[in-house]
Amino acid sequence: MESRPSVGAPTPAEVRVLDGTVGRRYDPVDSRVIRRGPDRRHLLLPSLHALQDGIGWISPEALAELCARLEVPRAEAFGVATFYALLRTEAGPRTVVHVCDDIACRVHPGYRDPAADTGHDGEEPVGVHPSPCLGQCDRAPALFVQRAGDDAARLTVTGSVAGALAAEGATEAPPLVVAAGPAWLTGRIGVVDPTSLEEYRAHGGYQALRTALAMGPEAVLREIADSGLRGRGGAAFPTGVKWRAVAASAQRERYVVCNADESEPGTFKDRVLLEGDPFALVESMTIAGLTVGAAQGYIYIRGEYPTAEERIVDAINQARHRGLLGSDVAGSGLSFDLEVRRGAGAYICGEETALFNSLEGYRGEPRSKPPFPTEVGLFGRPTVVNNVETLHNVPVILSCGAAGFRAVGTAESPGTKLFSVAGDVSGPGVYEVPFGTSLGELLELAGAPASPGAVLLGGAAGVFVSPGASDVPLTFEDVRAADLTLGSGAVTVFDGAADIGDIVERITAFFRDESCGQCVPCRVGTVRQNEAIVRLRSGSAQPGDTDLLDDLDTVMSDASICGLGHTAASAVGSARRLGLLDGAGARP
Repeated sequence: MESRPSVGAPTPAEVRVLDGTVGRRYDPVDSRVIRRGPDRRHLLLPSLHALQDGIGWISPEALAELCARLEVPRAEAFGVATFYALLRTEAGPRTVVHVCDDIACRVHPGYRDPAADTGHDGEEPVGVHPSPCLGQCDRAPALFVQRAGDDAARLTVTGSVAGALAAEGATEAPPLVVAAGPAWLTGRIGVVDPTSLEEYRAHGGYQALRTALAMGPEAVLREIADSGLRGRGGAAFPTGVKWRAVAASAQRERYVVCNADESEPGTFKDRVLLEGDPFALVESMTIAGLTVGAAQGYIYIRGEYPTAEERIVDAINQARHRGLLGSDVAGSGLSFDLEVRRGAGAYICGEETALFNSLEGYRGEPRSKPPFPTEVGLFGRPTVVNNVETLHNVPVILSCGAAGFRAVGTAESPGTKLFSVAGDVSGPGVYEVPFGTSLGELLELAGAPASPGAVLLGGAAGVFVSPGASDVPLTFEDVRAADLTLGSGAVTVFDGAADIGDIVERITAFFRDESCGQCVPCRVGTVRQNEAIVRLRSGSAQPGDTDLLDDLDTVMSDASICGLGHTAASAVGSARRLGLLDGAGARP
């Protein structure tokens, strides 16, 4: 068998980057010694980011040097580096503009097909690439700029490629945030300086942590369970059950993880929370960690959210400086700390076990369950994993009590829910409404047309809803009874002029591209689904294509490893049932 060919030495610049992230490699003698302590493989993704940011790509020489320092096989590290859309293993322009061409941006009047754009930044060439949803649907059309080198930068902007290249240092438009009821989650956004710990505390911040410390872990666990809080990321699993299972574990080493890899097309609510109220997440995770007995937490944030990442890192640093994180949290004698890890452009890493693999330095592929994360999670230890919105509810519950929390919403769906409303509405933004608000009431708040052409509920993994669904209360129980889904809270509105066939084809391309490829039903099914929709729209449909789509829906939903495959056909099936692809969806 041929051995892998040797590579040359990394450049001095690459060595400096690696020295700053993983330190120097072990000497030849030390490398043969069995060392106690954790595997350093979890530093792989941060190191790849450092090379991408500092050099502009990950060369074979730099990757080999990194593998030697972390003791990771080169083939495996190459598999990780090529898994993510925001990392490059081939040399190219040091500035790259990712142009969103997903469901909300492509219907915006200012949208320009990225294939028609070429870029130059002064004398330098610029790479221009189409991108799946950037989580900026309220600011459509959106672009994400990556610039490598000494002046490395990452920023999200709106408009054109030329405008993006001239937008260094530009301020982002403040998000529209509307609360129709108690502003439990959004009340500080736009009111409090998100970079000021003092302002956060002056507006009620860290009162919940003091309450939690006074109550003790057992009382906090009861309060969270009694509140009926359920996960806001799509699965709607009872939060109290997760926390109780980890707290009761016989293993002493435990973790708390925030899933901030918000990548569902049409969804941006977590981004708004992270940018506008970052200290609330730090406080929430601190409460979670102290309650379940975890000493370390991780926030896994999507790579396309540079402003959110900057603010949450700053919030963590301020909290640590003021004694609200670290070895003696708020003078309690208890230890808890946080670390931020950046994703690199992979939708699948929003699945909790794929996220764990990514954090550990592996490809972001989901794991089979059971065992569940509460038993075998991050680094093989019991782990609480919640998304941003779910965690932001924790201080609310401890402040108003479980009974006060249940006084809003419905019996099975207590509290408020955040919805990301975008598309053909006059007020794209984040809407906080009590559970039980009807879809029609939400659309009216956002300024949707009286008779929209179509409404997609739940993002790409969601469903198109019929006009009669406007009376459906937005609760977990009511949407389930109506065979709908809340998903992550995305609501995308299309007017009568929108080409729904184009939207559906884009959704199938999204799942084809974002499938991790681990399981056959999803790997093959998403490709075949996209091919069938392309044929239907081009007028070259084969006799069995409609039956094929039905079969693919059944097989992917029944046999895929994770939720991506389970829901990859949901929007397609609903569009077909509602007749949204009949005639009008055909390509010219």
